[in-house]
Amino acid sequence: MTKPKAAISKKAATPASADNSQTLQVIKEAGKSPEQQLAALSISPIVANTVTAKAFTARNFPSSNLMRTIDAMTEKAAKVNAGDLSELEATLTAQAMTLNTIFNELAQRAAGNLGTHLSTTEAYLRLAFKAQAQCRATIETLAEVQYPKSATFIKQANIAQQQQVNNGGDQKPPASRTEKNINPSNELLGANHGERLDTRATGKAGGSNPHMETVGAIHRASD
Repeated sequence: MTKPKAAISKKAATPASADNSQTLQVIKEAGKSPEQQLAALSISPIVANTVTAKAFTARNFPSSNLMRTIDAMTEKAAKVNAGDLSELEATLTAQAMTLNTIFNELAQRAAGNLGTHLSTTEAYLRLAFKAQAQCRATIETLAEVQYPKSATFIKQANIAQQQQVNNGGDQKPPASRTEKNINPSNELLGANHGERLDTRATGKAGGSNPHMETVGAIHRASD
């Protein structure tokens, strides 16, 4: 296949003849250089896919005009952009039928080699099942286009432990980690209001009450 040529024209493209049927004709745009326009066309999805399509259809349609094919591709894309998916549905339907035809052809070829050429039978069946899988996927895609699944929004519940924040002035601040953990059972006995027990040396008993003298020496156990 001859690669398409690009030509910049200041006038609208006229119906292409047999000589320029593969020439990409571009109308000059104000404010853009020819190099800028050609660079944009080189990455245009319409132009690139049209050239690819012509490469695969050259055997059956060798004389198809490049510019008319680009116009047809642009028209199809515009219909999809407008929300008309009828042609895409027709494409998927035709592809599914074609894949089904390929499956049956390969399956019949496998049956023709069954019992005589096992490896050939296996190869044909492997290809047949691939065509069958592609056919199923195409049908599923077609069904999704015609009957799209409704979006489901699931509200997620917050199951985290609720915490209450008290911003009032009477809130008691949490105890510091370094604060001593007071255990009353381990504290030395003390008087009320923070007074400690008098730990000075034991004084002598007063004369007013002689029975309160220390009795340790009298009742000390003998060795």
